Amino acid sequence: MTEPHIKQQSTTAFYGQAIASFAVALAAVSIGIGYLDASAWVRAFLAISVLYLTTSAFTLSKVIRDRQEVDQIISRVDQARVDKLLAEHDPFTKV
Repeated sequence: MTEPHIKQQSTTAFYGQAIASFAVALAAVSIGIGYLDASAWVRAFLAISVLYLTTSAFTLSKVIRDRQEVDQIISRVDQARVDKLLAEHDPFTKV
């Protein structure tokens, strides 16, 4: 019989660190763009670029997570089929 898959959970500290790191990085880039010695159009372009990059990163991480969850579900279904076949198999029956 197989052991159940234990889902690893992130700690609250890790979750908080990830949020804080994201906030610091976004603030640093925003401040850097704000103090940049360039025209308003250039700073606006860079700000929009940062927003686009941020939303793209969130979308990519969601797609990767969704694909990983689907792979885990498929793996669990395949494992359940194998377990069922093994449980029903009797090597001492005559064919």
